[in-house]
Amino acid sequence: MALLQISEPGQSPDPHQRRIAVGIDLGTTHSLVAAVRNGVSECLPDAQGRVLLPSVVRYLENGGRQIGYDAVAAQAQDARNTIASAKRFMGRGLNDVAEAGKLPYDFVPANDAGAGGMVSLATVDGNKSPVEVSAEILATLRYRAEDTFNDDLYGAVITVPAYFDDAQRQATKDAAKLAGIHLLRLINEPTAAAIAYGLDNASEGVYAVYDLGGGTFDISILRLTQGVFEVIATGGDSALGGDDYDAALADWVLQQLGLEAVTAADKTAVRMAARACKEALTTTDLVAFKAILSSGEAHFDVKRSDFEAVTAELTARSMAAVRRALRDAHLARDEVQGVVMVGGSTRMPQVQRAVAEFFGKEPLTNLNPDEVVALGAAIQANQLAGNNTAGDLLLLDVIPLSLGIETMGGLVERIVARNETIPTAKAQDFTTYKDGQTALAVHVVQGERDLVQDCRSLARFELRGIPPMAAGAARIRVTFTVDADGLLSVSAKEQGSGVEARIDVKPSYGLSDEEIARMLQEGFATAAQDMKARAVVEARVDADRMLLATQSALDADGDVLSLQERSAIDALMVALRHQRDADDAAVIEAATDALAKGTEAFAAQRMNRGIQQALAGKNVQTL
Repeated sequence: MALLQISEPGQSPDPHQRRIAVGIDLGTTHSLVAAVRNGVSECLPDAQGRVLLPSVVRYLENGGRQIGYDAVAAQAQDARNTIASAKRFMGRGLNDVAEAGKLPYDFVPANDAGAGGMVSLATVDGNKSPVEVSAEILATLRYRAEDTFNDDLYGAVITVPAYFDDAQRQATKDAAKLAGIHLLRLINEPTAAAIAYGLDNASEGVYAVYDLGGGTFDISILRLTQGVFEVIATGGDSALGGDDYDAALADWVLQQLGLEAVTAADKTAVRMAARACKEALTTTDLVAFKAILSSGEAHFDVKRSDFEAVTAELTARSMAAVRRALRDAHLARDEVQGVVMVGGSTRMPQVQRAVAEFFGKEPLTNLNPDEVVALGAAIQANQLAGNNTAGDLLLLDVIPLSLGIETMGGLVERIVARNETIPTAKAQDFTTYKDGQTALAVHVVQGERDLVQDCRSLARFELRGIPPMAAGAARIRVTFTVDADGLLSVSAKEQGSGVEARIDVKPSYGLSDEEIARMLQEGFATAAQDMKARAVVEARVDADRMLLATQSALDADGDVLSLQERSAIDALMVALRHQRDADDAAVIEAATDALAKGTEAFAAQRMNRGIQQALAGKNVQTL
């Protein structure tokens, strides 16, 4: 008999060749993983059916940790060791962290942190960089995907805010590597949202993507034409998000009450109370703010109008970025056909109202703002993995900040302008400053300011071996190449002699190869422990299923057993219940297998009874 092979439209005809690829939204407040299943992009839930994973990690003594909801539950009691919103610290030094004094963490400056210039956080399990915290979250999502498909993950597309600079993107790549994820591509969050909306709604034209998450704000102007997603302009604020709305509300309430958050527990308590209050105010006009502090109880009734007034400056900051993006795109607001809202913070009524008033039209909210970024990333991952043979999606992303080099006097010569479509390569010729100059120092910077001191330093390297010539005679071509992930390599070549030097830019806040290796080794050291713990949990789940199935069978057909047979099965069930709480998976599995074998005869008897009941009253001719 021939077998008919069936495959999904646009997918590989051989299901065994299908690669498991996912999209991951590594968010400030929550993270998600999504995949294309049965031709549709959908978010993958955990064992409890929840698709959102709080981006929170709690570190315990002796290498233990809690991730997600378990960590959130302990946040108020153990604020110092429970790291939330680590995304805001990615690729950042201590001076870059806004309001560090108001956060409950012990920040370790770059010089002491050993994280390549990036700030770290002190915990009971040692100093942890934001990369390590993010890697824990990514690894949890990777396990969720592998459990869902019961297969290894081929790769992932991970989203980043459009305004993430090179250091922050490199830190995200480091986190993926540390989590054991093959990174297919980094794409901008607004672009991922446009992919989800464009494919789901067959939309074409110019669209704005307003993305207000927990810690970052992005605005992107895109043109969608027959499956081509072209980013015309992008902007935003990497230090503006729902966390800032929480902080503003918390500060205002404490000011009204004359209280102060002193301890780490106080700071966490008021932030959690402010977040709960903010979320409730999206649907209610009056909410009680409640928090227990060391200096007294904070109890205050907050009106929605109060909250909107306190946070009006934050909303205005986002709209100022929208105006700048439109200017960069050389568009008037009435040329934008629709506005896509992304990020949980866009649920706030004042945000939706501000966007609607500015553009003169109601924003699109028919996709879940928490999920839309992950859904779009999954579509892109499916294509990059080679599963979507239709190839009907072309992604043209842009670089968020200009790239250039330092010239004499500490000035910046821009080589790659912001909003340049990537991947791209740009070159410019320079010359020597002094007679007989045989070397040239190249300082690579990123930013929109004209002075080097106001931009971010990315890398330095030297071109040596230039033949001695008069000043201005040498012709040195500097080439910038930006790949699809928005990461940079720079080369310098003296045209006459052919002398060349190049560097793959490793930002000052990125992790060195040695530091990544150290973290990987630490991960390997705990890998066996993690695998053991995971195996125990899986064995307990199997045991519970076996006990439940056996008990149901006994309740239905236990009367077919003799007293001796029933006693034997009861004894095996008691033994399994006793072994179920063991810390050894092999012990639990052995007890489960023993019950399975011990009930084989009972299963046969049940089948015989079922057949007899089905045949009762029938004759051969009827059958």
